[in-house]
Amino acid sequence: MDHFLIIRLSSLGDIIHTLPAFAALRKQHPEAEITWIVEEKGKEILDFVPGIDRVVPVRLKRWKLWSPKFWKELFLLRKQIKKKDQTAIDFQGLVKSGFLASFSKAERRIGFQGKNLKEPLSALFYTDKLGKIDENDHVISKNLKLLSLVGIEEERYEFPLIVPDELSESIRKKLGGLGYAGTKKLVLLNVGAAWETKQWFPERWSQLIQKLGNKENFLLLLWGNDAEKELAVKVSQETGTAMVPSLSLKAVIALVKEASLVVSGDTFALQVACAFFKPVVGLYGPTDPKRNGPFRPQDRVAFHQLECSFCYKRICPKLECLERISADEVASLCLEALGKNA
Repeated sequence: MDHFLIIRLSSLGDIIHTLPAFAALRKQHPEAEITWIVEEKGKEILDFVPGIDRVVPVRLKRWKLWSPKFWKELFLLRKQIKKKDQTAIDFQGLVKSGFLASFSKAERRIGFQGKNLKEPLSALFYTDKLGKIDENDHVISKNLKLLSLVGIEEERYEFPLIVPDELSESIRKKLGGLGYAGTKKLVLLNVGAAWETKQWFPERWSQLIQKLGNKENFLLLLWGNDAEKELAVKVSQETGTAMVPSLSLKAVIALVKEASLVVSGDTFALQVACAFFKPVVGLYGPTDPKRNGPFRPQDRVAFHQLECSFCYKRICPKLECLERISADEVASLCLEALGKNA
């Protein structure tokens, strides 16, 4: 039997972007044992993915180096992932993920080469490295190309993400409690993002809602943490738009699956919508939509390239890339995605 160890620890969107590589690996090796190492939060996504034999959650972000608890958890982790006759595939490209590949004692450890790594030193842990590839390709395609080192050539994007029926039914009941009728089109407006530079402005969301509000659409504000909730509350108070109640990560996935359209910055909700092949309108500032964005011809992206584009900065004093995105532009893209004439 073949044994594979997938290493993709975070972030949530990047875990979604790794699912097609897992699907291709499972399809090529239906009898193989496949283990996936992931940060604790990411396990909630992988619980929805059939075909993974073992999911090993780790707490790297909470480890305190050299403490007694650190050594205990490191020892337990090694027991879970140690196997010489396995192939470790590191999709993360960080020193810590490369270390875990080596720590597993896998005889074969696969990763990207220096210029395609977030942290080039991680290449020191690999036995096999993929040749240089174009970083302008979508990250999903980049992950699929890494599988060429195990003899898999696949270009299709397949997302084996299954939401349990009972969770979907629970979400429908919550939507009904918010006033949603199934005859309308559910439009999720994801106002939050992990980076300040990915967050569109509250006044623009309010303007967009005014332009989209009609009897055919049911607009719903989606948020995650407390800071995002503050933004959603502000927009809700200005427009009267309903807000999603506090939801678990799994419930957010189920909610996105129910949507007719998701409007979002470059963040988890957008990646989930793409995985379910839902219509999306992506709002892009510092990141490259060709690399991280929607990938279907019918999807829409609001993006204005500047001299400083693709900076991937989390803080910016100007935010000109987001300033260039108008409510009129996004409204037009939304109407197109919903199949209407702008």
